[in-house]
Amino acid sequence: MIFTDWSGVAFRVHDPRWAYDPLSGKGAATHGGRANRPGINALYLSTTIETAIAEYRQLDALLQPALIVSYRISVAQIVDFTCGYNSTWENLWQDFFCDWRKLKFNDGVEPPSWAIGDHVLATGGKGIMFRSALSDGANLVLFPDFFTDSDLIRVHDPNFCLPKNQNSWL
Repeated sequence: MIFTDWSGVAFRVHDPRWAYDPLSGKGAATHGGRANRPGINALYLSTTIETAIAEYRQLDALLQPALIVSYRISVAQIVDFTCGYNSTWENLWQDFFCDWRKLKFNDGVEPPSWAIGDHVLATGGKGIMFRSALSDGANLVLFPDFFTDSDLIRVHDPNFCLPKNQNSWL
């Protein structure tokens, strides 16, 4: 694995119903995500606004209502997988871009990318940066429950526009 420290700005497009808790990662913990199994909080971000929109939209022709949030990040021990798999990586990384949703929800099989996320956490990693399959940008999955005091993730909301709870949308 290639560990790096990463600082910068990242973005996420939120379903407005869940925008009141933009740091939680609880949504991904409910059913799992590409790099996290159920029960592991994971915050999926993108390094460009365009990539964040593409990831939110997925393959739909129309964009559902959304709220774009910016984050300031400084985290040590991120796995940089943006160049993809080659012979310098452990074999398990070959399956990072598996169709994890099909495996989990259609086939009832544990996606191999969950084992990769487990491996990253077991070796002290706090996230994985990887290229997006839907745009030219990169995605960053962070595991905030494993952050230390030196790691930072802050929502950029200088005018306090984000809702305070889910009742804001009722």
